[in-house]
Amino acid sequence: MPITSGIDVGTGAIKVALFEVNDGKEICLGKQVERVRQRDPLKLAGEVYDNVLKEAGLARGDIAYCATTGEGEALAFHTGHFYSMTTHARGAIYLRPDARAVLDTGALHGRAIRMDERGKVLSYKMTSQCASGSGQFLENIARYLGIAQDEIGSLSKQADNPEKVSGICAVLAETDVINMVSRGITAPNILRGIHESMADRLAKLLKTLGTIDGVVQMTGGLALDKGLVEAMQDAVAKAKFNVPLESHPDAIFAGAFGAALWGAFRHQKLADMANAA
Repeated sequence: MPITSGIDVGTGAIKVALFEVNDGKEICLGKQVERVRQRDPLKLAGEVYDNVLKEAGLARGDIAYCATTGEGEALAFHTGHFYSMTTHARGAIYLRPDARAVLDTGALHGRAIRMDERGKVLSYKMTSQCASGSGQFLENIARYLGIAQDEIGSLSKQADNPEKVSGICAVLAETDVINMVSRGITAPNILRGIHESMADRLAKLLKTLGTIDGVVQMTGGLALDKGLVEAMQDAVAKAKFNVPLESHPDAIFAGAFGAALWGAFRHQKLADMANAA
């Protein structure tokens, strides 16, 4: 059976996945994520791709269709490119077959997507260009507080008196945090306050999609932030938006998964057209 790959070139991280689709069975053969950290993202994408292939005992020539998403269209060796809304929707269906909406929380923005059972995008909404609801903003705050990024979620869940921050502007929010530190507010209460501010904005974004007949699957790097996930679930309940919202350990790979699976679909279509000619 043909093997396809998905490469998601994001602002904060590179995600790569390999898939084999056989009689409707979608089997992940390998995956890897690597943070960009001021490196050349395209060069890094090639290195991560080759590493995933090596671990699977494969070479580039063994891949029937190499699909990219995010900023991956600039990769010279790709076969085809898919928009990230499309790949996140399809990746969410792979992670959670009963998902009918995606809340994509990435490094630069938040995005709500409604799709059908096949992963076809029906509608979407995005946050404004302000970065106060983004992963990059949260990473900047963590750096200022002197804590590691993977500590954010667990610390946030330890909060006993969350401190409200500005949910409108990243600059104002950062100023709020500086003032909080000077007043002796603890890191858990600062982080929980930020999570609640972000969650309120994202919950309103979700609500604009209208009725969702299924689960909302969180995707992107912040979907692994347990503090934000908890704050999102509380915000959705507070907004009286009666819909289950879930995360997944592989949520960060949703774009790469979706790219590989759409690549498999397109590869089959092209093969069927060639056979019919």
